[in-house]
Amino acid sequence: MQHSTPDRPDTLGADLRALRKSRGLTLTDMADALGRSVGWLSQVERDISEPSITDLRHIAAALDVSVSMLFRHEAAPAHEAGFVVRKDARRTIGAYTAGLVEELLSPDLTDDFEMVHSTFQPHSRITEEVTRQTQEVGYLLSGKLEIEINGTTHLIHPGDSFRIRGEPFRWSNPFDAPAVAIWVIAPPEY
Repeated sequence: MQHSTPDRPDTLGADLRALRKSRGLTLTDMADALGRSVGWLSQVERDISEPSITDLRHIAAALDVSVSMLFRHEAAPAHEAGFVVRKDARRTIGAYTAGLVEELLSPDLTDDFEMVHSTFQPHSRITEEVTRQTQEVGYLLSGKLEIEINGTTHLIHPGDSFRIRGEPFRWSNPFDAPAVAIWVIAPPEY
């Protein structure tokens, strides 16, 4: 059995399994996409085998997540692991959108939901609509954010919240200050 290191959380296998399932992939589908055996992938998901960095790059690409998502920047003390995520130990996720920095607030991806800390940089936006088979609730902590849900644009202020249930959406921060939001997403998407 592999042991946790500061670079590799001991929840790697469980996170990979949760991500694979959230995308509707079977072990066979994922193994085929990676060019690996089902047995090897099963061992990785059970933390029996440790994937190489090249394997992690291929896994991240197949799951459409950043490689950094699969690593923790600082290991949690044993008594906090799985319970507490310190600010300096958050895992960066969703690194594919310019102007958006997302960090996982949940200890891992094994719950029925995930919590994400999102910072939308000034004058950033996504141009293409996003549609996910999730339920999401966002709460704006600071700044202002325009969110278009199912074709209707809403201006969100600090203290406001919003919900998305599988509808197409896009966001924009045309303002001079960052907008910071907390999102709860079910099932885990990252």
